Amino acid sequence: MSKENLYRPNVAMIIVSNNYPDKKEIFIAQRNDLHDIWQFPQGGIDSGEDIEEALFRELEEEIGTSKVKIIAEYPEWISYDFPEKIAKSMKPFKGQTQRYFLLKLKKSAVINIDTKHPEFMSYKFVSLDEVLNLTAHFKKHVYQTVLEYFKKEGYL
Repeated sequence: MSKENLYRPNVAMIIVSNNYPDKKEIFIAQRNDLHDIWQFPQGGIDSGEDIEEALFRELEEEIGTSKVKIIAEYPEWISYDFPEKIAKSMKPFKGQTQRYFLLKLKKSAVINIDTKHPEFMSYKFVSLDEVLNLTAHFKKHVYQTVLEYFKKEGYL
């Protein structure tokens, strides 16, 4: 496997509430398989699937709705390595390379994390500052980079 193939292609979503841009409330969900770990919805891009197809499929699978509007996209792939404990179950991958999107929930969207294969036990909307205090250490640098970009561009 080449070095590029050691990272699983993935799409990730920073979702703001339908109160955006008046309020910049960011969706974050607590994983049901890792103690007290919160994250943005994300998931693998299947073979033959384009990034936006994966985005909408993953939204349905993880939060039960794809009723969103794409506000912006982070302009490049960004990667992180799995911690050793997680890496064992993700072989042959050593990490993920992700495309990030900033999304706004439509007024008609109803979040339902009790999906066919639930990944989250709860969720909440938090401020930009709160996000980094809740996230996993191994994703923190990616989250910080992407959030700083959207902030610098005037979105957050």
